Amino acid sequence: MADLDPTDRRILSVLQRDGRISNADLAEEVNLSASACHRRVQRLEAEGYIDRYTALLDARRMGRPTTVFVEITLQGQADEVLDAFEREVSKVPDLLECHLMAGSADYLLKIVARDTEDFARIHRQYLSRLPGVAQMQSSFALRTVLRTTALAV
Repeated sequence: MADLDPTDRRILSVLQRDGRISNADLAEEVNLSASACHRRVQRLEAEGYIDRYTALLDARRMGRPTTVFVEITLQGQADEVLDAFEREVSKVPDLLECHLMAGSADYLLKIVARDTEDFARIHRQYLSRLPGVAQMQSSFALRTVLRTTALAV
């Protein structure tokens, strides 16, 4: 982050808010010429500050209004157990995130589903078959208070 000057930070902030902004509009917003702005964006991409561009879909509009967080505790911490779990968990449909955790659970999953019956199907067909699982606890989100993908820059 030390390589980022205030202009780079403004560029990243604007792109997080609107990844489809034209270079001309971005340049105007950060007070640069279009060519200088384009060079900076290319450098930020090449240096890995910008990972990728994507569209964020509305889960509710896509028929997946139910968010479920699943805490998973494995039977052991051996590399083979972790690797087998991570390999198989990536195949779970509607899995948005999987985090290796420190604390009481080994992994935290974020899954979206159509409803509780759909989650029960996902649980039965996929989660219950994951290798090395000793314990699983699911929590249903009642309401999303804050949702962002923007990092502080």
